[in-house]
Amino acid sequence: MPRTAAALAALPAPSASAMPRAADPDRRRTSASTVLRSVLEHGPVARSTIARLTGLSPASVTDYCARFTQLGLIRETTASRRPKGAGRPHTPVDLDGSRLVVGGVHVAVPYTTVALLDLRGRVVAERRLRHRPDEPRQVLARAVDALRALLAEARDSRPLAVGVATGGWVDRDRGTVVEHALLGWRDVPVRELVSARTGLPVHVDGHARALVNGERLFGRVRGSGSVLHLFVGTMVEAAFATNDEVHHGPRSRAGAIAHLPVPGGSESCDCGRSGCLQAELSDLTLCRRARRAGVTDGMDPMRVVAAAAAGDAVAVRLLVERARATGRAAGLLLDLLNPEAIVVAEAGVTHRADCLTTLREALGPDRATVAVPTSFPGSVPAVAAGSVALDVLYRDPLGAFA
Repeated sequence: MPRTAAALAALPAPSASAMPRAADPDRRRTSASTVLRSVLEHGPVARSTIARLTGLSPASVTDYCARFTQLGLIRETTASRRPKGAGRPHTPVDLDGSRLVVGGVHVAVPYTTVALLDLRGRVVAERRLRHRPDEPRQVLARAVDALRALLAEARDSRPLAVGVATGGWVDRDRGTVVEHALLGWRDVPVRELVSARTGLPVHVDGHARALVNGERLFGRVRGSGSVLHLFVGTMVEAAFATNDEVHHGPRSRAGAIAHLPVPGGSESCDCGRSGCLQAELSDLTLCRRARRAGVTDGMDPMRVVAAAAAGDAVAVRLLVERARATGRAAGLLLDLLNPEAIVVAEAGVTHRADCLTTLREALGPDRATVAVPTSFPGSVPAVAAGSVALDVLYRDPLGAFA
């Protein structure tokens, strides 16, 4: 990849007044992250404003902005802003969305989503591939081929890294899917396989944690001190972030809520019990109930949403019932973690006002306003995958080019 490590090495070192040589790598990493996040959140923004927002010296902010500009992360905008009183006009900086992208690979049970995202987490291109989930190497090989095709079409784009997200137990540090029961995957070295075929840095994480990172960076709850993300789809998972850090736990096992018991639940679970959260709420259960009621066929929950939009009263009832049960589950997690906000990614809650209202009613009047639907309707898999790589970039902007 051109202009990465070589470009970084060629840049002038920050001045001694801006960044003392004794400053440790963690401080430099944190400062660089703070500056780039400020551009993400406030851009176009003047360097002096970044200094005020971050508490860094103007000289230090200028040095970081110079590095980011040469690396293609930010650019100066054409509009200048004159400060109050005397002084030269300020030239704001903003993210440069013209060249750099990250690749995203999201592996779900029926299909794989492959996408390119810009630095603001916006989907630039996307493809969906059907697959046989029990063949992980073939699934990943086809995904990489599709990613190459997207990059070939986006000729002016330059990839920084690839993010891979999937459900189940994903060990982020090892880049391995330890276990995904519905896919039939066990100990799949995803990072190794994708990196070998792309030659790019590859980052791997669980689906729910990837989504909470996407919400934290690009979503409507950005800036919240703590965020809980509840995903209800083919799998049911949760993730929790506080003070801008997502909790992973030992070997990244945090967020496994599939087998939490649901009082009064009757659906049989693969674990041998009845009434597990995933068995009660999953898309598989919703679609099975919809088929049984003659609402629709197939395994796509969006067909149930479409039937409800067309006036099918049974489809509406099925979606509202699931929203109510999701609200009860969310209430238990709120009791446990007490976050400032909870983001719910569930088909009905995302696309229907009555389902969102029902979910909030289940939480109770004191907590209803903390619940919001996903910020990425229609692009949840793509944003999840891309956010795995973008989170790494925003945590260590200069290290991403090393």
